[in-house]
Amino acid sequence: MFKSIAALDKAITSCTLCPRLVEWREDVALTKRKAYADHTYWGKPVTGFGDPKAEIIIVGLAPGAHGANRTGRIFTGDSSGDFLFSSLHRSGLAKFPFSESRRDGQELYRTRILCAVRCAPPDNKPSTEEKAACAPFMANEIELLMPTAKVFIALGNFAWTGLFSQLHNMEFDIPTPRPKFGHGVSLTISSNEGKKIKIIGSYHPSQQNTFTKKLTPSMLDGIFKMANKS
Repeated sequence: MFKSIAALDKAITSCTLCPRLVEWREDVALTKRKAYADHTYWGKPVTGFGDPKAEIIIVGLAPGAHGANRTGRIFTGDSSGDFLFSSLHRSGLAKFPFSESRRDGQELYRTRILCAVRCAPPDNKPSTEEKAACAPFMANEIELLMPTAKVFIALGNFAWTGLFSQLHNMEFDIPTPRPKFGHGVSLTISSNEGKKIKIIGSYHPSQQNTFTKKLTPSMLDGIFKMANKS
């Protein structure tokens, strides 16, 4: 286990554990999307972003092929990121209502974003083996954030399931059966040592959800309102 966010981030960006993901992320970085033909893609695993002493931790699935895999920052450079950061800004948790590149000056306040899988997967679908190989990074990051953590927001069912698995391994008291994912579902759990945290579920800000209005700006703002009250 790495003892600092900086050491963990260095290990993440140099990871080559999953051959299929390594090949995919690097191929995308070479072939590029036509709109970004003159961009230099990141093409590596993507670290978390935000306050290393965060109270609010947002957990997503994986980098987007032409978003974070291009820019090198989670939820940056695509429509999902635009939707998320605009809500974070309205909620007083982000400096700007956008996240375009690693050099845009964006900051998160009391908040950190991480993803369960750190490489862009084909069709946004990492395999079971790839999820398992990446899980220790998520566990390590959560451990490092736990002293200040108050709220975890899971963007989508996979993040929800993975988060509860990690917290179970950290000896938090998880209800049986485990709570079913849903937008706005929340509960407070405690560790064996008495640490209390709130878990909140939110639909993922993917185009599939935002274009169909399954997730609206006011719905996501409501999630951050819940988090800010905790």
